[in-house]
Amino acid sequence: MQISVVIPLFNEEESLPELYQWITQVMNQRSFSYEILFVDDGSKDLSWKKIQEISAKDSHIKAIRFLKNYGKSQALNAGFAKIQGDVVITMDADLQDSPEEIPELYQMITQEGYDLVSGWKKKRYDHILTKNLPSKLFNWAARKVSGLTLHDFNCGLKAYRKEVVKNIDVRGEMHRYIPVLAKSAGYEKITEKVVQHQARKYGKTKFGVERFINGFLDLLTIGFLSKFGKRPMHLFGALGVLMFFIGFCFAFYLGIDKLFINPYNRLITNRPEFFIALSTMIIGTQFFLTGFLAELILRSRDPEPRYHIKESIN
Repeated sequence: MQISVVIPLFNEEESLPELYQWITQVMNQRSFSYEILFVDDGSKDLSWKKIQEISAKDSHIKAIRFLKNYGKSQALNAGFAKIQGDVVITMDADLQDSPEEIPELYQMITQEGYDLVSGWKKKRYDHILTKNLPSKLFNWAARKVSGLTLHDFNCGLKAYRKEVVKNIDVRGEMHRYIPVLAKSAGYEKITEKVVQHQARKYGKTKFGVERFINGFLDLLTIGFLSKFGKRPMHLFGALGVLMFFIGFCFAFYLGIDKLFINPYNRLITNRPEFFIALSTMIIGTQFFLTGFLAELILRSRDPEPRYHIKESIN
């Protein structure tokens, strides 16, 4: 199979039939072998019914339905576990991503040799204050932290080589940082492509201003995980040793001063250096123990997926 299209969705009953027809038209024009995998993230409307109707007449359609809303990251993770195509295309279900981009994205993966191609919505039709400006600030910070020169980390339209999505773990709210996760996993051939952005046709956006706050918090997390996720002791242990060494130096100075220089001076416990030495040695020990416990947790973490599927269509 050449292409798997993974579409996470939440309450998109109006756009699903049109999106399905649009994708199918593009695939048939290029004679691709393909599958379309809808991941219903606990929709409360008739989205699942629409998917059932579509799948009943087209064997290319597969679907997963979550028991409740777990978030886009979990939806993508479930979709990545199920896909079979050599190239994986992800896109949103709100018709703001154009399926017409799929052939060129496929070519960039198969012929140009990229591991991941991220869409860049250079011209957007969103509100400038609620989405455009915050998005620019968010992407600027993401570039600085991650080292990737992508302009639109949060674009839902992306293409992947199959082995990339099979070797990354998208959990929490990390769907925004899949390129960073891929880079951390060793996939260095990452680029972007300017894609067409469509104005929303049905319904309203599912994301509020809080997603940017969460995005920046996740950015700090992914910055740490990309550098120290597999070796937390290298960070906490180094900080712990440094702090302990500073405290030890102060304690050593106080000891020498009391024994050989000013033996009749005031008590050590009355000197500020004593409390500096004590505090830094305690903090250093805590940092070291934090790194040690993080290593233990890392080696014993639960590998099971953090979502529950209600029903599926194969």
